[in-house]
Amino acid sequence: MSSPPVPHLDGGAVTRALAPAAAVEALARALRDGLDPETCPPRSAVPVPAGELLLMPAAAGGWAGVKIAGVAPGNTALGLPRITGGYLLLDGATLRPRALLDGAALTALRTPAVSALAVRHLTSQDRPLRVVVFGSGPQAYGHVDALLAVRKLASVTVVARDPRRAEALAAHARGTGVPEGRTGTADEVAEADLVVCCTTAREPLFDGRRVAPGTVVVAVGSHEPDARETDTALVRRSEVWVEARSAALREAGDLLIPEAEGAIGPGHLTGTLADLVRGPDLPPPGPAPRLFKSVGMAWQDLAVAVAVHRAATGGET
Repeated sequence: MSSPPVPHLDGGAVTRALAPAAAVEALARALRDGLDPETCPPRSAVPVPAGELLLMPAAAGGWAGVKIAGVAPGNTALGLPRITGGYLLLDGATLRPRALLDGAALTALRTPAVSALAVRHLTSQDRPLRVVVFGSGPQAYGHVDALLAVRKLASVTVVARDPRRAEALAAHARGTGVPEGRTGTADEVAEADLVVCCTTAREPLFDGRRVAPGTVVVAVGSHEPDARETDTALVRRSEVWVEARSAALREAGDLLIPEAEGAIGPGHLTGTLADLVRGPDLPPPGPAPRLFKSVGMAWQDLAVAVAVHRAATGGET
């Protein structure tokens, strides 16, 4: 007997199916239901002439899936997306394919949702947040939208290499109802409540000594041990939160480089995303900045892909 055709959800269908707030909740629900990110299979990276291929499998809660993502740095100059690929969602009991999702759209949805989930627990609701965003690509847009799902924003200041793209993102922020959206410089981290780094940078983006006590910094742009967006000064003086200790100590250059310099040790990690979701509420931010370092993990893709599939099929399980 032949299998029925596998539904294909292109980028537009993925985006329409699931709002950022629902993606945040899908991740939180997975952690509340007992998923252990420490047991998630590690990412496989294979160098290829155009860049690298990433293989990210996971299984949990009656589902399995795998993302094959291409990272092609040269695509930007060609007017093409830097991140490509697809996600194959499988029935966990039989491993029969259930859906094929656009991998770039899934990544653009789940990475900001991970950040927003952390921000929901690491920041105070006392007042709207002044945000500085480094980057002007799809992840930067996704982060603005996801942050609005969990917090009110007083302002969004965009720091990016391309002034035109930076202004476009600032205009997008204003269009979402943020009172102030503008371009700025790296020095403005000193006035921020929240700093979001979603770039392809391999060296620190700003002077970590300028970050004020209690400010939250989210860094998502790198998953390589020799690349980072934040400097040693910031890491050394911060509470450090990660998705999983195993992944961070394997891939997070933001932490591994300061450790190699002797500035911190493995015990410098404060806790994990699961600790934030399952544990008691944190006290308001204190004298130390709070750094959330994300490298992206396969369990996150699976949790959001399942939520997208269910939304697209009217709740089918």
